[in-house]
Order: sequence, then C-alpha cells, then structure tokens
Amino acid sequence: MLIQDGIIEFIDYLYVEKGLSKNTIEAYKKDLDLFVETIPNMEYVVDINNDNIRKFIRYQTAKGLSATSIIRRISTIKNFLLYLQREGKYSQKIPKIDLPKKAMHLPTYLTEEEVEALLMAPDLNKKEGIRDRAMLEVMYSSGLRVSELLSITKGNINVPKGIITIMGKGSKERRVPIGDFALEYLIKYLDEVRDKKRNVRTNVIFLNKFDKPISRQYFHRIIKQYALKVGITKEISPHTLRHSFATHLLEHGAQLRVVQEMLGHSDVATTQIYTTITQNRIVSAYDLYTKRK
Repeated sequence: MLIQDGIIEFIDYLYVEKGLSKNTIEAYKKDLDLFVETIPNMEYVVDINNDNIRKFIRYQTAKGLSATSIIRRISTIKNFLLYLQREGKYSQKIPKIDLPKKAMHLPTYLTEEEVEALLMAPDLNKKEGIRDRAMLEVMYSSGLRVSELLSITKGNINVPKGIITIMGKGSKERRVPIGDFALEYLIKYLDEVRDKKRNVRTNVIFLNKFDKPISRQYFHRIIKQYALKVGITKEISPHTLRHSFATHLLEHGAQLRVVQEMLGHSDVATTQIYTTITQNRIVSAYDLYTKRK
C-alpha cells in the first residue's frame, strides 16, 4: 500500500470516527507529510521501519527542533502505524524508538505576596474591576485552567457548599472548592454587575462590556496589565495563577494526590513538577541561610 493512500485513509478515520478537531487533524497530516518528504525512497507503508524513523529524528534534531516537537511527530507516526496495523495493512511490528528526552522547564509561579498584590490590583470602584477581581480570585482559589474559568455558569456553582463543578480536559467532570474570599468577590460580581445586565443571551458568568463571554486573549492581556501595575516583572500568563495555586498548596503540606485531583491531572507525574519547585525553593532558602551564617 502506498504511504500517501494510507495517510488519506488515516485522516478520514480521524475525521469521521474519532471526531478530532480540524486543527488537530491538520497537525497529524503535516507531521506525516513531513516524514515522507524527509526520507527519500520511502514510498510504501512497508518502508516505514526503525532505520527510517531514526533518520527522521536525526534530521529534525539537526534542524534544531525541540525534543517536545520531535516526540509529538514520532507519536503521530506510531498512531498512523497502529491504525494501519488494525486495518491489516501493516504487518510488521511497530518500531520501538529511543526518543529524545524533554528538557525540564519549571513553570513560572508567583510568591504568595505577589499573588496578593495581583489580586488587589483591580479597581473595585469600576464594574470591570469587580469582575476582574472575581476572576482572579476564583482562578487562584480553585486552580482552574483559563478555559475552565471562562466557561463557568451559575449552574456550576454551589454557593452554600462552596463548590464549583468543572468540565475539564477530555470532558472529565470534577468538583473543586472555592475559597471564602473568592466566593465573596464572585457573589459581589454577580449581585452588583452580572445580574443587573438585561440583554444577556448566555449562561456564562464572566462577560465583557458587550455582554459576551470573556475571551482568553482578553484575560491574558488584563493579567499582564495588572502585573505591571503592581510591579511584577515576571513573564506571566493566566496559567501562572494555576501554577502558583499548586505550588502554594504543596508548600503548605497538601498531599500530591489531592493537588492532582484538584488540578484535574490524569497523571500524577504532571503534578510532580510542582514538588520540584518547592524542593528548589527549600534548597535556595537553605543556601541563603548558610551563606549568612
């Protein structure tokens, strides 16, 4: 079977049966096309083997591609071969390849003092300030992803119990607590701003001045603006509050599994990166102490 014919069938499978997004499917196709273009004389699916995949890795590495991007492209090739194998069009064993190791990039986080300053930055004399304070408080209090925060509806919030129900990645539902301060500012926003709007056609809570849901881009922009306002010079994004939430919980003795559940991580290894941050801070504090002795 020609590789190009296999790619066409695979893309149809991803679209029709898997129901993946257009962007995801385009990324799969781009990776496979690049693989075929990179390796000369590779025309049939039987030509896909360990040697050709290793050549592809070497070529991508020589071009300066990151380990993360290379791993993603090899994963695409393997998914393609698994599909062909299930369809009886690839009878060989799926190649086992030693992938390049990802460099560990510790996420940017804020100190508790910086978080406090950021939360207090919005002007509560303005409607937008009340809304922004509520968004910042809720995101930090519950460790939400920005997409989760911006899709919250009234039906997601149990005020008496202080719980928010979140639909996270992979349509997985989880319930997370919301802190007293966050709940206070959320109720203030609902009572003084959101519930006074009359032309709203969405159940989403956080709205812009046109009564439309807040966009990720807007939220990213205002967080950077508030950070500059209070003198935070770190390169931050909305996700920085989620990183800070996890780091601070672990610093105060929270169990790793509990933090994993609150963040909605499917793999505890994803959460463990925050233990590296806390350990680094302890070592740094120890080093500073010993130098002062």
